[in-house]
Amino acid sequence: MDFLTAHWLDIVTTVLGLAYILLEYKASVWMWLVGFLMQTLGIVLYYEKGLYADCGMEFYYLAMTVYGYWKWVSKSPRHPAGDLPIRHFPKRLMGYWMLVILTVWAVIYWLLVTFTNSNVPLADSFTTALSIVGIWALAHKYLEQWFIWMAVDVVTSVLYFYKDIPFKASLYALYVVIAVFGYFKWRKMMAKD
Repeated sequence: MDFLTAHWLDIVTTVLGLAYILLEYKASVWMWLVGFLMQTLGIVLYYEKGLYADCGMEFYYLAMTVYGYWKWVSKSPRHPAGDLPIRHFPKRLMGYWMLVILTVWAVIYWLLVTFTNSNVPLADSFTTALSIVGIWALAHKYLEQWFIWMAVDVVTSVLYFYKDIPFKASLYALYVVIAVFGYFKWRKMMAKD
């Protein structure tokens, strides 16, 4: 019972995370609602565990969840039905987003080292920086967002096991597998469009 009491937030966010990734796998717009709830609870969990970059990232995720939902369902002249198609990440943006990742990684690392007691600033800042681009790419329904999440999920799984968040750590390990299958599923769905 003590274990469940100590890990209840980890368990609840893990269950929501599993629902989220399965909805993402299916390219279902419902993932945004599940994600909003998961991220709200994640703020508390990560703050309690001293994962300050992850905690701060959840606020960005909340904003991107609203944006992603709007982007997926809004009508536009190019998508009058309001169903954003799966597409490739534009090559012209690759260099720009690599620069964003490196800059954000460096800034968050510096903030964590300078202003917090984080004992994992390198990994925490890396996953946060990469996730900023990952959620943006997901909101735009870019196929290659799965590659970003594969990298994030591998590092996050190891980090969370180290920080004694075993359920979320296991979930992120499962995310790696789902991301591989998700990539192939989305590629197949993209071919049908």
